[in-house]
Amino acid sequence: MKYFEDIEIGTRQSFGSYEVTREEVIDFAQKYDPQPFHLDDEAAAATHFGRLSASGWQTCAMTMRMMVENMHREQQAGLGSPGIDELKWRRPVYPGDTLRCETEVIARRRSRKRPEMGLFRSRIQVFNQDDDVVLEMISNGLIRVRDPSAPIEDAPTG
Repeated sequence: MKYFEDIEIGTRQSFGSYEVTREEVIDFAQKYDPQPFHLDDEAAAATHFGRLSASGWQTCAMTMRMMVENMHREQQAGLGSPGIDELKWRRPVYPGDTLRCETEVIARRRSRKRPEMGLFRSRIQVFNQDDDVVLEMISNGLIRVRDPSAPIEDAPTG
């Protein structure tokens, strides 16, 4: 099991492979983001996208799927997330794209109020099959502390 104490600033990972399908793009858009360029080829062709594109929110959901699969593989003692910062959609995601993630831990600290948990921040980039960045964000993750009775450092790291 991977705990807070095992998280090191500067650690990088590359993981995931998510194939974007036309059916999934349309289904997601119908349910959550029913804009014409996510639903209709002709409407999408008349926009700067040039063709049917996935919702940015769907790109976030696909990213989350890859991140959770990676956490399960690592057997991370994750406790969820208080949120993300600086979310940017850099390029459109299209049906037929294959996405992957790269992460870098940029900060970590123990909670003073809840000594059984720590928080770490990661810079996340999502790439398509052409190695173009399609999404960037800073993720804040909560994780269990192996030894909650251990002293808390005076200054947070990172």
